[in-house]
Formats: sequence, structure tokens, C-alpha cells
Amino acid sequence: MKKMNAVTFKDIATYEIGQRAVPQIVKPDDVLVSVEACSICGTDVHLLGNPPGFIGTKGIVLGHECVGKVEEVGSGVGGLKPGDRVVLEPNISCGYCHYCRSGVPNMCENDVILGVTIDGVFADYFVAPERGLVKIPDNMPADLAVFAEPVNCVMGAVNKVRALPGETVLVLGAGPIGLYFTMLYKSNGAGKVIVSEPSGFRADYARECGADVVINPLETSLKEAVLAETNGLGADITVDAVGVLSPDAIACTRRAGRIVLFGQNGAARQTICQNDITRNGLTVFGNYIGTFTLPATVKLLAAGLIPVEKIITHRIPLTDFAVGLEAMRKGEALEVIMYPGK
Repeated sequence: MKKMNAVTFKDIATYEIGQRAVPQIVKPDDVLVSVEACSICGTDVHLLGNPPGFIGTKGIVLGHECVGKVEEVGSGVGGLKPGDRVVLEPNISCGYCHYCRSGVPNMCENDVILGVTIDGVFADYFVAPERGLVKIPDNMPADLAVFAEPVNCVMGAVNKVRALPGETVLVLGAGPIGLYFTMLYKSNGAGKVIVSEPSGFRADYARECGADVVINPLETSLKEAVLAETNGLGADITVDAVGVLSPDAIACTRRAGRIVLFGQNGAARQTICQNDITRNGLTVFGNYIGTFTLPATVKLLAAGLIPVEKIITHRIPLTDFAVGLEAMRKGEALEVIMYPGK
């Protein structure tokens, strides 16, 4: 039986880097993919937390952000062939529940998630159904294509809450997700992008990624600073890219403005005054991953419209997963790219 390297989730805050069997095609729509590059996501960090921010299935291969090459296809695969390069949509919907049939498969009642509930991509190979894979150009650099999955999630939110040219966007948090929002809204014509971030390390990257103003909320009043930057009105659109900052979002958004709640933290609780939403006519959007936006995301990245390569902080072998994970935990990394076989 052919073996491969893999990072496996063992138990709460516990993983193992070792050998396991190369996965096999079982279903007609299965596709076997060799991994060119994969990257560590905040979800992986939360899954390996204690207590965990996400509940994973013990024994699975971790990881869901990757680019790879098709090695073998099942008998029912019609759109891909060996040699094609692909990126992954790891949330695999069932196709038959109420939400799938209503055009919102991201709300699927029966979905499985590579790297969370079933085997993922931190390995030399993985298997996924054809509907979870999107072909990319043969000449697209792996270090660019590996951004497809996380940028796709943000594309879903930007597609839902679009900025009119010239509008002001406030992004709360300059981790990778906040930086994708910064890049995408700037490329979509936002007149001013304001980023709130207490870390000097991340603040520097926010400026590199197009932020016009960066505010340290530990050193100054965020609300007062935003009002000063918006002629006393507040931001047209505010994004919580962290998952715990809805009170700040409400306080900093202008009347009749829009709020995007994107970051996730199931253990966090906030206290808000509901009347602030009602009286100010705010519209609050929740967004979970991207819906039918991965092909457009590939085109966006291939066209070089956003400078995602600027946030690559680490390039390491897959076997150095511990190094990348620790850097993410300490806030010393943004995009950690790993290469199986190196």
C-alpha cells in the first residue's frame, strides 16, 4: 500500500505528522489530487485550540486551503482529467436539502468539510468530489493559487455587500481575512479603507495591502477616529473580520449604513443596544463562505488585481507544520504556505 506524509488531527489540541495510506477513489465522482502547496488557516488554529473553536473529527487529515494536480478520476467525472491543476472548495454540500435546493448551498444541512469533518489536504494527496474542485490556468503560480479558498470566502461577502465607488469601508481586524477585505474593497473602488488593528506587525501589512488609514484602537478612540475620517458621519460599510467586534461595528457605522459580520467565534458573547441598530437604520449581514464565487476568484487572482503575495510570511515543508502553527498562534504569521514532498 502506497504511503504519504500527512498532518492528522488526533484529539483536542493534538496532532501528528506521519505516514498514512494514500487515499483511493471510491465514488464515481471522486478525484485524486496531488498537493502542490497548501496553507494554514485560522480555522486550523481554532480546531487545534484548547478549548477548540471548531469541532473536528478525530483521525482526519487536517487542512482545506490548497492547489494541486489531478492524478486520477472516477468513472463519473466529466469535467476534469489527469494533469489538470485545481483549487478546492472544501465545503461539500449535499445538493438535496432545503437550502441546497433554494440556491444557498453554503447553508447546507448535511455538508461535509475537508479538513474539519473529513480528510483534508495537509498531505501529499487528497480525494474530493469533482463538484468541489475548480480548474485553474496551467501557468498560474502555486503561491498565488493557494489563496483561492480564503479569498473566495471574502468574495462571497463582498458580493453580498458591494461598495459604491468612493464609499468608505472600515475593516475591524488585519489578520488574513481583514487584509483580503481591505484588498477587495479597495480594488472595487472604495474611496477610503480604514483598518482597525492593535498589532503593529499586522498594521504594517494593512498599509501594504491598500489601507488608507490604520487605527490602533488601544491607543485612541476608534469611534472618534472614524468620525474624524468621515466628516462626522461614520463608515458606509463596516466589516467585523474578527468575530467579537459587533459593538464597535455598530458604533462606527453611519446611519443607514451596512455591517458585515464575517469573523467567527462561537465562544464569544457581546452586549449590544438593539435600538442603536433600529434608530440608525443599520443593515446587518452575516456571511459564511463564498457561494458560486470560486471561478470568479480564480479569475481575480490570475489577473493580479489584488496583491495577496504581499502577506506570505512563511514558506515551509509540510513536515514543519509545527513551526507554521506556532507562528500563527503567536500572531507572527499571516500566510503560511507548506509544500508536501519538500
